[in-house]
Amino acid sequence: MLTALALVAGAVFLWRKGERQRPALMAILAAVMITNVVIWSLPTTGGQTLTTATPPPIESKP
Repeated sequence: MLTALALVAGAVFLWRKGERQRPALMAILAAVMITNVVIWSLPTTGGQTLTTATPPPIESKP
C-alpha cells in the first residue's frame, strides 16, 4: 500500500511537470496494486478473507 501511495504521489508530481505517459502508467499500476489488496481483503462466503481462508482439500484419485 505504501508503494501504491508513492506511485500516486509520483504520478501527480510528474503530471504537474508536464509529462503525460509515465504518470498515467504509474496511476494505472497503483490502481492495480490497490485492487489486488482489496480483493485479498474482501470476505469470502464463509466470512474469512483470502489471506486467512484454508483451501479446500484436494481429492486424490486411486
